[in-house]
Amino acid sequence: MKHIDYAYTFGIDESTIEERLQTAETGVLSLSKDDESYAIPLAHYYDGDGLYFRLGVTDGSRKQAFIDATETACYVCYGTEATDDPREIDSWSVMLTGQLSEIPKSDYDRFDTAEINQQFAPIRVFDENIDEIEIRILELEIDTITGRATSES
Repeated sequence: MKHIDYAYTFGIDESTIEERLQTAETGVLSLSKDDESYAIPLAHYYDGDGLYFRLGVTDGSRKQAFIDATETACYVCYGTEATDDPREIDSWSVMLTGQLSEIPKSDYDRFDTAEINQQFAPIRVFDENIDEIEIRILELEIDTITGRATSES
């Protein structure tokens, strides 16, 4: 593979990671169960201390089965920006790992409705009956955070 272009990446500092987590709107949450993996594109909310997800689940859903079975989840948010060279892009990613835990419903009041609707994208409904969807807020209890970018700025 002689004609492949490579881009060097650089670690990004803690303040840039914080800024990316607070301003990025979406990412991908990766889960596992037995020898299968399952990835969910979704929005997150980062308040400087915790990373939260609002999910809609139904009884017996595949998503809930994977959430229950996953010991260590991985979440990646990322983005790209155009450069002056049309063949180039600047890119960045932040990857977090940790355990998922459901916020007790008694603690949902710390996320008032206006804040939830402002911080989280709308729940995407596919073929489920809306009356059967249960809204859950999960926290990723962060064990590791790494950030990389193709530009040092």
